[in-house]
Amino acid sequence: MFKKIVEKLALPAALLLAAAPLAACSQSSETAGEDPSATTTAASTEGTLTVFAAASLNKAFTAIADEVFATTNPGVEVKFSFEGSSTLVDQIQNGSPADVFASADLKNMDKATEAGLVQTPVEFTRNDLTLIVPAGNPAGITGIDSSLEGSDLIVCAPQVPCGNLTLQVAKDAGVELKPVSEEQKVTDVRGKIESGQGDAGFVYATDAKAAGDKVEVIPMSVKGTNTYPIAVVKDSANAQTAQAFIDAVLSDEGQTILARFGFLALK
Repeated sequence: MFKKIVEKLALPAALLLAAAPLAACSQSSETAGEDPSATTTAASTEGTLTVFAAASLNKAFTAIADEVFATTNPGVEVKFSFEGSSTLVDQIQNGSPADVFASADLKNMDKATEAGLVQTPVEFTRNDLTLIVPAGNPAGITGIDSSLEGSDLIVCAPQVPCGNLTLQVAKDAGVELKPVSEEQKVTDVRGKIESGQGDAGFVYATDAKAAGDKVEVIPMSVKGTNTYPIAVVKDSANAQTAQAFIDAVLSDEGQTILARFGFLALK
């Protein structure tokens, strides 16, 4: 009789032991299903974000990435490519991977939009054109006037935002410019003036500020300003994180950093 009782008790115990792994598997599946966003959230704060931005944004965007974006996205590594806006559009069109595109003018962003390369852009800052000369102004440049004739003038190429703006300003001033060199990005113009390779150059106010006492700013009778737009690249594999970077640029903190580097607020 005792043997029969033991056998009866052993059967339910065996069934319980057999069911335990199944229950564990079931619980594991249910737990994974309870918060499907857990993995997604982690993925959205890790990885690499590639930002294609106009050369003039170099210092400001680097600061925004470090001081604003990184505070809410600590696991994201931001990689920048700072070039002339027209060069960046060509690179994106040719398949270069990018998540964010920031242009130094509306013209190149329009080109990217019409080609279906970006989502809806938003304007975020402005920048003034400035005439700079090496410290001491050895060529005696007095402005966008006849003093530029015969000088070693450095400008951006016409398709580059600062180059297109330079042509507009020169036209408004009634002056024909005869540059000795046309650069693909504004920072190259600044570099040549800083090193004395040119007598004068047209750059943005932000570049003149970045150059410090290596250059002097020459007042111009005609003003020129470019508006900067930014957008998520349509082929981005990190669209959510790309938008987070744009939000950082548009934030009060981001706008304060832009102003710190000489950029102008939108009117």
